[in-house]
Amino acid sequence: MMRGALIVVEGLDRAGKSSQCEILRDNLQKSGRSVKYVRFPDRTTPIGRLIDGYLRGQSQLDDHSVHLLFSANRWEVAQSIEQDIANGVTVIVDRYSYSGAVYSAAKANPNLSLNWAWQPEIGLPRPDLCLFLRISPDEAAKRGGFGAERYENETMQRRVRELFQTIFDLQPSGDVHIIDAEGSIEDVSQGIRKIVVNCIERLHTIGALRKLGPIPI
Repeated sequence: MMRGALIVVEGLDRAGKSSQCEILRDNLQKSGRSVKYVRFPDRTTPIGRLIDGYLRGQSQLDDHSVHLLFSANRWEVAQSIEQDIANGVTVIVDRYSYSGAVYSAAKANPNLSLNWAWQPEIGLPRPDLCLFLRISPDEAAKRGGFGAERYENETMQRRVRELFQTIFDLQPSGDVHIIDAEGSIEDVSQGIRKIVVNCIERLHTIGALRKLGPIPI
């Protein structure tokens, strides 16, 4: 039995990640594939509930501690992701290690570098494909104001945008595809589907699910 694919969708707030993940899931299911959709942080787990309280401003935590909680949240789900993929299930992930590293490194904390933030991610399942939904600040503004959670502000989002480019430049060739997310929902979803189907069809050339490795920062 062919294994499933690990597909990660990244992007800034208002890029349409969640909507596109749901559309992709539905399209793949209609084509007969087994699919699971995972969102990080997973706020249903014990660690996820701590993260939820922090994001909502209900608790104060050191930046390093918070980052390790986010990473631990991914680790506590990693085994189930690997098992699903081994069983032929394609797993779509809304935000992953890339977001985790860049959002932490984007804080005004000189002791929390991108290199430090990436270290706890080493060894997690490596995506077969990472899709980054790119929109301009002007387009993001048209889609509504930022929410009430900690990272949803213009200054933070601007810094995160820069760091996403930095970390993607350091990934293995072919892992990351940039998607212009400023078109219609239908046009964006069609473009995503073509790339994902092509990735799934090439799984036999990739072999077993790989692991995230260090990045040369």
